[in-house]
Amino acid sequence: MAAAPSPGPLTPAQLAAFHRDGYLLLPGALSPPLITSLLAETTRLLSTLDITTHPLTQFHAGDTNHVGDAYFLSSATNISFFLEPSAFSPTDPPVLLHPPARAVNKIGHYLHALSPPFASLLASGTVGNVVDVAALARQLSFRDPRCLQSMTILKQPGIGGAVPAHQDSTFLYTNPPSAVGLWYALEDATRENGCLSFLPGSHLWKGVEKRMVRKEGGGTEMGGGRGGAPGGGEEDGKYVMGEVEAGTLVLIHGNLLHKSERNTSEKGRIAYTFHVIEGEEEYDERNWLQPPEEGFTRVIRD
Repeated sequence: MAAAPSPGPLTPAQLAAFHRDGYLLLPGALSPPLITSLLAETTRLLSTLDITTHPLTQFHAGDTNHVGDAYFLSSATNISFFLEPSAFSPTDPPVLLHPPARAVNKIGHYLHALSPPFASLLASGTVGNVVDVAALARQLSFRDPRCLQSMTILKQPGIGGAVPAHQDSTFLYTNPPSAVGLWYALEDATRENGCLSFLPGSHLWKGVEKRMVRKEGGGTEMGGGRGGAPGGGEEDGKYVMGEVEAGTLVLIHGNLLHKSERNTSEKGRIAYTFHVIEGEEEYDERNWLQPPEEGFTRVIRD
């Protein structure tokens, strides 16, 4: 007989839906005052960007070879800014066409340690944070959950690019795969401004066939993965649109295929996300993102 799941924030029906579909929408996970605080922190961080000293590292969704500079590869332990390609002119050299704060695609990847407002989401008892992450991790059967790759994602009005279908385990690979994403909507995410879409159940049949690794001599590339899963699904199947209100938490299984479209509206879409992996599984030196000296942040503390 299987052991009963640990108590946590999910009902039995919600837990079953997550295991079946590979994702789960949890409205009202953040209170309005906490959302306001996290948006204010995002604005504060943007104000610290000095574009004159920035290497102009861009984030190209679906393209892994651009992310090989030292600025990107050292971001696991820093608060770094990655720019939206559509914010630049097509000229050589490119010219930034938007104010810096309106040109940022992502801020990451160590917000959960270096930004107190975002770090508070890992702490039990944070006012306005309805979902206790440690209890959730226990409920999902993590033994030694570790937090990594936290970032604010800004799908800028009119220029926020599409993100093609992908699996988060490709970028945060453990053997066997264990990643779960926690994606918090800080603004409403709609069809018009590029909300997430999911291929339900794809985590059950889509194995991790490739992984983003560091190349010898610098840069990154897609290498072979391990950890296949039973076949039987279609990658071009019907995606389900995940329109959500601000304050919603979206859980995403690391093997689930999901994507988002370009923001064609004049309304931005800001989200905060981090991932949890099983600390007892193999996480090797080939992964692009490497842990700080003290290791990835423990979610359940002694």
